[in-house]
Amino acid sequence: MSSAPAARDLANAIRALSMDAVQKANSGHPGAPMGMADIAEVLWRGFLKHNPANPHWADRDRFVLSNGHGSMLLYSLLHLTGYDVSLDDIKNFRQLGSPTAGHPEYGDAPGIETTTGPLGQGFANAVGMALAEKMLAAQFNRDGHEIVDHNTFCFLGDGCMMEGISHEAASLAGTLGLGKLVAFYDDNGISIDGEVEGWFTDDTVARFRAYGWHVIPNVDGHSPQEVKLAVENALKNGDQPTLICCKTVIGFGSPNKQGKEESHGAALGEEEITLTRDALGWHHGPFEVPDDIYQAWNARAAGAKAEADWQARFEAYRAEHPELAAEFQRRLAGELPATFEQQADDFIAQCQQAMDKVATRKASEQALNAYGPGLPELTGGSADLGGSNNTVWKGCKSITAGDASGNYIHYGVREFGMTAIMNGLCLHGGVRPYGGTFLTFMEYARNAVRMAALMHQPNILVYTHDSIGLGEDGPTHQPIEQIANLRMTPNLSTWRPCDTVETAVAWKHAIQRGDGPTALIFSRQGLPCQERDDAVLGTVAKGGYTLLQTGEGQPEAIIIATGSEVELAVNAARALGEQGRNVRVVSMPSVDAFLSQSADYQEQVLPSAVRARVAVEAAIVDYWYRFVGLDGKVVGMHGYGASAPAGDLYKHFNITAEAVQQAVDSLL
Repeated sequence: MSSAPAARDLANAIRALSMDAVQKANSGHPGAPMGMADIAEVLWRGFLKHNPANPHWADRDRFVLSNGHGSMLLYSLLHLTGYDVSLDDIKNFRQLGSPTAGHPEYGDAPGIETTTGPLGQGFANAVGMALAEKMLAAQFNRDGHEIVDHNTFCFLGDGCMMEGISHEAASLAGTLGLGKLVAFYDDNGISIDGEVEGWFTDDTVARFRAYGWHVIPNVDGHSPQEVKLAVENALKNGDQPTLICCKTVIGFGSPNKQGKEESHGAALGEEEITLTRDALGWHHGPFEVPDDIYQAWNARAAGAKAEADWQARFEAYRAEHPELAAEFQRRLAGELPATFEQQADDFIAQCQQAMDKVATRKASEQALNAYGPGLPELTGGSADLGGSNNTVWKGCKSITAGDASGNYIHYGVREFGMTAIMNGLCLHGGVRPYGGTFLTFMEYARNAVRMAALMHQPNILVYTHDSIGLGEDGPTHQPIEQIANLRMTPNLSTWRPCDTVETAVAWKHAIQRGDGPTALIFSRQGLPCQERDDAVLGTVAKGGYTLLQTGEGQPEAIIIATGSEVELAVNAARALGEQGRNVRVVSMPSVDAFLSQSADYQEQVLPSAVRARVAVEAAIVDYWYRFVGLDGKVVGMHGYGASAPAGDLYKHFNITAEAVQQAVDSLL
């Protein structure tokens, strides 16, 4: 009877598939997969709890490859363990339409937990996943019923460690005591430019210990025994996240390129691959894996058993705690309570009746107080601006290392880390995060916003202090181009409401949206509630609608406005109406929502025959020419702001009702 394949032979299957796929594509990164193959073999065959037949099993361990350029490591693992990633998929690495893209793309292939492109973000996503696990365990587990009990494993390299987001995420992970997070640092000393000692000399062990992590240093990443002992040690510590520092050789097995930058981001070449096969003792052809290797890797039977065992435990939990079990399943499925729609509509109607004049950031807090009690999955937070962003509502309870049963995360001054961690919370499931900061600080988090949109994750991004209206803090804090940036991001829904009603509608939209993130943009200054009858109220959710018209029939001119400038547009239109002009005011809190409406509706609101159009917004003017045309006028900002009281700034930059009126007059 033949003996089972050795661990090194199993790891060599990863190396062979990786170098063959990169060679066939003539592009890619063979070095990291070849260097981390031994670590991956120990983790995936000895510890990872997963079921290839059901990649969405709720209590699976999460695995994140933060150094995503080494994607062939993940694709090889998915293929070998029995996921629906075929050998043809491996052969079509980096080709159009293939699920095996250059970097792991969430949704392209089963088993990919997150899109890890820009370095460091996968690590922050993993922190979010581990935090979601801790929160759900605290909220749902009961004595004798551990239905939420899984780990998050993350691979990361030198590049991830250098990125600033790794500092933000690691610091918060340590503070929150995420004991089920285990990160493996691939310390190979090489990046694209060569040996990192010329630009990266951090004492990584001391750094992570200072963050409050359990650190296991000096692990030989090519010794299965050392890696196994390190993982066992990590899993014993339930109070701290663990960093396992693995010393590896990039491009392991390549006689001429291992340990060198040449193996990092380019195919090894046919001749070098032949030499590598000989050096590894891998005497098989390209993309050829022996049956005994496949059998040793295949995790379908073990995965099915693990899930079946969990399902039996869940049924026992359901029998004893039926309401909790139903709530757990609802939240994991991403379904809203059946009562939400009517409750939200009732609140929107109440806002219209109340006619309160408040800042929309305060209106946002009011919406949270209305919607929050019925949405236990809603998990808030702010980058140290809770009082300014108004993200703390009456039912908030802070999450701490000792008690994760709450629903509010204090992210600290970590805008980028916050947004990427929120992406991880979304990806894990069972949690609907929202997080706040000033609109201008969105740029610190910009790439994580983009990744949320790319992955279609329903992240809710709360941005306050939305214009020069924030006043004396000056141009560094006054957003100008940021709203246009958000509006032009594919699959990101952006709302800038003008009052309590539009704010309540915007929050309803964000909560109901399951196919992408929503940016909610709110004012610092108080704004009046606009008058609407029931018919107009019913059109607010369309993103753009006729708020006011000073005459009957087709208007002579149209004023388009958002947010705080809607008040200016209304005042200008009324003044023009007194002069006998028939002027329409279109409030457009969400351009993307408006453009998703039928062509007939868009024509009804913005009839193409009306060429006299003016847009007004205290932001960069360029964006609005798509709606007013080159013959139209835009009242807004042409440069940066200044430090002064808000009223003085609006006058100084000529964003006034009088300026809007004059713009319309000039067109008529």
